Amino acid sequence: MVSEVIEDMLKRMQSHPGVIGSVIINKEGQVIKSTLDNTTSLQYASLATRVCDSSVDALRNIDPTNDLTFLRVRSKKT
Repeated sequence: MVSEVIEDMLKRMQSHPGVIGSVIINKEGQVIKSTLDNTTSLQYASLATRVCDSSVDALRNIDPTNDLTFLRVRSKKT
């Protein structure tokens, strides 16, 4: 059931104009699910992990009890 929910969510995201792909990673930066090739997925996972770590640090500086649970990245180019 959870797998179906994740698959539906990925399909909805992929249907938005301009979306090239989706990568789901865990806290350790490991790719769990991706619609991209393996090399690209690993590259994005590495970059996303650094962004998440920086975001968590910034968030905790504001409020130590807060935690980052979801991050969406969007750009003007794609």
